[in-house]
Amino acid sequence: MLLSRIRSLATALFAALAVQAALIPAALAQDAPAVAEPALPEVAPTTANDKEVIDNPYGLQALWAQGDFVSKGTLIILIVMSMGSWYILITKLYESLKVAGEARAARKGFFKHASLGDAAKTLKEGSAFRFIAESGIQATDHHEGALTEHIDRNSWVTMSVQRSVDDVQSRLQDGLAFLATVGSTAPFVGLFGTVWGIYHALTAIGIAGQASIDKVAGPVGEALIMTAIGLAVAVPAVLGYNWLVRRNKVTMEAVRSFSADLHGVLMGARTTR
Repeated sequence: MLLSRIRSLATALFAALAVQAALIPAALAQDAPAVAEPALPEVAPTTANDKEVIDNPYGLQALWAQGDFVSKGTLIILIVMSMGSWYILITKLYESLKVAGEARAARKGFFKHASLGDAAKTLKEGSAFRFIAESGIQATDHHEGALTEHIDRNSWVTMSVQRSVDDVQSRLQDGLAFLATVGSTAPFVGLFGTVWGIYHALTAIGIAGQASIDKVAGPVGEALIMTAIGLAVAVPAVLGYNWLVRRNKVTMEAVRSFSADLHGVLMGARTTR
């Protein structure tokens, strides 16, 4: 009897605990304040026309703006070398083409005239071939005087024509020395800018106390730009120099051929009028 009563009390106690356990979470849910969900940031709509503009801190503008007087002076020297090289290349090309045209005109009609005086007048004023012809004619007509009486006429005319040919060759070679100088020194000028940029990089590392990329990238980029500019100046100068030397050799062959024919005509002519 006592045992059955104890079982009834235990059953009632467990039932009460189960009901209480079910009611506690509901009560907590009613008493807790509502928590607002975090708002997501609004994203502005992007269009196809919007472009991101990023300034390059290591370009040519930054090189000029941040460089000191040494780097700026080196850059100016390279620019002057480049401008001078291209000016000489263009002008010497024009002059070489002009002399080639004058050579064709001289071969075509100079020796078909009755006299050398009339033939020389048909050549273009200021041309190299007219200069040679007039020099030879003048030497032929004025072979007199106490100082030249011991020189035969052939040697006198030959020396005069040869001097005029040498003058033409010297005029064709004007500016080639500048091209050779630029071709040989521009890489070293750019290398100097490279060394100066590396020096700036090491100085920035020493001041900052750490080798971070923002302290090294600028000066190293400056150094690489100087090297590239030096090579860009030197390569056209070297190629132009070699090409003009070869073209001048061909042009001078035409000039010497004309002078040899002129010398033969001068030696056989009784008069140049």
